[in-house]
Amino acid sequence: MPSWIRAVILPLSGLLLSLPAAADVKARSCNEVRQAYGAKGFSLTDIPYQEIAGEHLRICPQEYTCCTTEMEDKLSQQSKLEFENLVEETSHFVRTTFVSRHKKFDEFFRELLENAEKSLNDMFVRTYGMLYMQNSEVFQDLFTELKRYYTGGNVNLEEMLNDFWARLLERMFQLINPQYHFSEDYLECVSKYTDQLKPFGDVPRKLKIQVTRAFIAARTFVQGLTVGREVANRVSKVSPTPGCIRALMKMLYCPYCRGLPTVRPCNNYCLNVMKGCLANQADLDTEWNLFIDAMLLVAERLEGPFNIESVMDPIDVKISEAIMNMQENSMQVSAKVFQGCGQPKPAPALRSARSAPENFNPRFRPYNPEERPTTAAGTSLDRLVTDIKEKLKLSKKVWSTLPYTICKDERVTAGTSNEEECWNGHSKARYLPEIMNDGLTNQINNPEVEVDITRPDTFIRQQIMALRVMTNKLKNAYNGNDVNFQDTSDESSGSGSGSGCMDDVCPTEFEFVTTEAPAVDPDRREEESSAAAAQGSYSLLSWSLVCMVLALQRLYR
Repeated sequence: MPSWIRAVILPLSGLLLSLPAAADVKARSCNEVRQAYGAKGFSLTDIPYQEIAGEHLRICPQEYTCCTTEMEDKLSQQSKLEFENLVEETSHFVRTTFVSRHKKFDEFFRELLENAEKSLNDMFVRTYGMLYMQNSEVFQDLFTELKRYYTGGNVNLEEMLNDFWARLLERMFQLINPQYHFSEDYLECVSKYTDQLKPFGDVPRKLKIQVTRAFIAARTFVQGLTVGREVANRVSKVSPTPGCIRALMKMLYCPYCRGLPTVRPCNNYCLNVMKGCLANQADLDTEWNLFIDAMLLVAERLEGPFNIESVMDPIDVKISEAIMNMQENSMQVSAKVFQGCGQPKPAPALRSARSAPENFNPRFRPYNPEERPTTAAGTSLDRLVTDIKEKLKLSKKVWSTLPYTICKDERVTAGTSNEEECWNGHSKARYLPEIMNDGLTNQINNPEVEVDITRPDTFIRQQIMALRVMTNKLKNAYNGNDVNFQDTSDESSGSGSGSGCMDDVCPTEFEFVTTEAPAVDPDRREEESSAAAAQGSYSLLSWSLVCMVLALQRLYR
């Protein structure tokens, strides 16, 4: 071939050979990836204009790629951040449920106690006047202790209520016997006979059952809402392992590196990644569901026999009824106390002349049990409980279903209807591996996430233990028992309605047990005989007044 022809053909053939390569370079442009990468807020200086060899990649397939090492690092961190946000968003409902309902219930119970105390104070000021105001600290202490118990104080409700009635008996015994002077030792002797004398009738026994069970249920339920809130907040803040981060990067952003930024992961591929990353959270589910079931059981108690609203709203009327029982039985009670504790010393003449029922006014608004008052934020306990029960039921299995909820998000996957045109971790094609079961031990053969099934997450195990302890408290509360102060009396097994006998255990007839009476000075017996005669006259007058008061009270009811 002539040299001049060779000089023309060789450059021309080189040009022709280069044309397919130029067309291939155009097909592997990174412009679409650049746009998607820039939309994430990253600088475009990191990204090439066309694909480059991918030997430098550590996570994505080492083929021709639009990703540099810097891009892979940044997208890996981006996948971690998006995963953490997805878990927080997905668990938002359960977290807000416990946060908002805890606040609502706590407001309600606190305001209920405040209203009950105010109602009793107002009614007793109108009914008993100065007599009440001079002894109001007895009732104030009762509500102080109830509030302290509710807020987590170390209060034995049964002992506290027994102490209240004993103190009330001491005060009333002095009021109905003003002609005597009672020493501290004598009053202590009087209080010892509270249970045997039953001066207040059956009200203390019934009220103790109702108050104890209602307060145990209310406090434990609010504590349960607190624990649920704390566990949900803690568990929703995930810390993905290095193996999880690699899998997230491969699923979410390796399509970018392959020049396929609009192709989303296959649904089943997403499920395996999420089940591997959230394996420990899924193990929380069993204890969480038991906790929710226990909360629902106590909620039913709050609606029924352990309803704190139905106990606290009429507590002023119940205590007033007890006081009237004491007034009706004042002569019998005094006689029995004198028999057991000895004859008290007469009071100075000025004191004995004082009459007991000063400014006594039996008019007060009777309680209508059909009234359902609204207290905190214009609601009632029944409405609050109905609302929380619906929300609690929806929060069951929340942790084991997290992968499914996340992978249903159209921002994350291609969906179940697009199984051929989705990213399977290597290319745009169907995802073939089977879906793993839930929980840590089932991830031993997870094809997407390296999971060490021999090392459970200690943080999640702590939450499981917290739920287990709370579930035990809730079960105790459901049965009317405090986990710290369990009632061992027969009354603990009865209905919380406070009416009739409790599980066929009825109070026995009064049996008065005498104790050694204080010695009486022989020289004063004549004086005390005169005082006893004066007491008889006073008691007859007092009895007439009481009968009139009772008649008026029943008339106004």
